Amino acid sequence: MIVRKAVLPAAGFGTRFLPATKAIPKEMVPIVDKPMIQYAVEEATASGIRSIGIVTSRWKTAIGEHFGRNPEIERFLAAKGKPALLAELAAIGKPAEIVEIDQPEQRGLGHAVLMAEAFAAGEPVAVLNPDTIYDCPVPCLRQLLDVFETRGASVVVLGRISREATRRHAVVRARPVADRVFAIEDMIEKPGPDAAPSDLAILGRYVLTPGIFDAIRKTAPGVGGEIQITDAIKALSAAETVYGVLFEGRRYDAGDKLGFLEATVDLALKRPDLGERFRALLKDRI
Repeated sequence: MIVRKAVLPAAGFGTRFLPATKAIPKEMVPIVDKPMIQYAVEEATASGIRSIGIVTSRWKTAIGEHFGRNPEIERFLAAKGKPALLAELAAIGKPAEIVEIDQPEQRGLGHAVLMAEAFAAGEPVAVLNPDTIYDCPVPCLRQLLDVFETRGASVVVLGRISREATRRHAVVRARPVADRVFAIEDMIEKPGPDAAPSDLAILGRYVLTPGIFDAIRKTAPGVGGEIQITDAIKALSAAETVYGVLFEGRRYDAGDKLGFLEATVDLALKRPDLGERFRALLKDRI
């Protein structure tokens, strides 16, 4: 079974980044020189996804504008003889088709995924949280898709976290079935150190069978009064096996201010056009 579609939930208010996000969608805050949502789109297309549904709010017009064309700036760049920059802008979001999906009220990640049911049209979907950025030798989503295509079952990304971080993430109990692959036996949303069943957490990437939509509809609001995708996947696992993949690479929680700064520094240092000068600048400041 091949996954052709991905869903990016992007309708929230971004309160952790206020006041910057009062007028600018959090997903459009740049890391170096690209909005954070573009990193997720590029990961999806590099993994073979060709149709992306961005679940958003009506006021977040900047997201759609970013992935659409801007004839005025295109004409300006062409007139100024800047073909490389013109080509870079033309490549944004390609080769995927990008569709905007309205979420009229923010009721949690599970509810955001449910808004994409018509977009999924009975097919399995990948889900990528745009404020979680992965820098991996093999795209993080591709690591999950490889397992999905082999086993034909839902897959979530897993990473090892500290005891304190169990207050912020969904934590799983799982048994290993292959190298870096686990069968999920239980999952708890934000359990805290005393109730956490392990140090393995679900960290912002999912590949889900079509059964997830019925599971979400039957899921009551959970932690924070929201419809948690974790609770829906747990319900789905009663009828279908759900796997977890311990990813290889680096993850940044760009929805957190410190994680955002960490991502900015690390990704800037990797840039051939910036890295050497930026490293010298940092050394000069420390």
